[in-house]
Amino acid sequence: MQDRLPLTSDYVFKRIFGQEENKEALRDFLESILDVKIRNIEINNPEIPKNYYDSKFGILDLKVTLNNEMVVDVEIQMQNEHNIEQRMPYYLASNYANSLKEGELYTETKKSIVISILNFNYYKRNEYHSVAKMIFEEPKPEEVVDMGYKKEDVYASEYLEMHIIELPKFRKKKPEIHTKLEQWLWLFIGSEGQVRKVSKINKEIERINKKLASMSLSDEERNNYEFRLKAIRDEADAIAYATKKGLAQGIEQGIEQGIEQGIEQGRQERDIEIIKEMLKNNFSIKQISNITKLTEKEIEEIKKAKKDSK
Repeated sequence: MQDRLPLTSDYVFKRIFGQEENKEALRDFLESILDVKIRNIEINNPEIPKNYYDSKFGILDLKVTLNNEMVVDVEIQMQNEHNIEQRMPYYLASNYANSLKEGELYTETKKSIVISILNFNYYKRNEYHSVAKMIFEEPKPEEVVDMGYKKEDVYASEYLEMHIIELPKFRKKKPEIHTKLEQWLWLFIGSEGQVRKVSKINKEIERINKKLASMSLSDEERNNYEFRLKAIRDEADAIAYATKKGLAQGIEQGIEQGIEQGIEQGRQERDIEIIKEMLKNNFSIKQISNITKLTEKEIEEIKKAKKDSK
């Protein structure tokens, strides 16, 4: 029997959760992350683009609207492209701005949430599920004003929210399967035994596991997954090669530049010593200028520096 296709693949994730028939499972999964009750869910981009296998296409994300008041962007990242800190705010801002239709008031914007499920560790935090919002910094003492507030606002805005799930940290912790999030994440990375265990507890996970098994038997789906995986690996290799080549060129250029600067500095120091010797032997400023091609002002500065150093 062939191995089950992994949910840690962005292609597999979107192929499963982008289907209308799996909306209830998607609802259960998102509730486990966001800790909110989802009354209705709308999948905004269920299709798999034709150029999904093109490495230039980037991440296959899943965009959904929840309760008609939240826009959520879910993405899986298999490889560390070192752009999480730039990518997530971009998605946040884009979703937030696009949720407002022409003529609508700012008060009608939808909350923007980005969920990034990473198959690598990125942030130096001791948790596998990190939540980030726009919080106020601690004030400077000189800027504090006693307004009589017993409880101050913590968030500048609750309309922007990021969730980062780092799967290697979850693997390291090996938690129980008490919470829904633990159950779903075991489906992402668990062994066959763990997956069977969570499937007995959560019926939606059981359904998705069966869908994955069926999808894994399809030669077409497996080929699509392999195409996508190859594209991601090729892109990663290209970036690694370019980085290595750029670093080598930078080092080589740096060495050459350093040598040139050293030679030039050596020449300048040598010229100054010669001029000092000429001054010591009573050459006039004009004579030295004619010989060295330096200006009389430059020679005067060297002469002054010579006196100051005594």
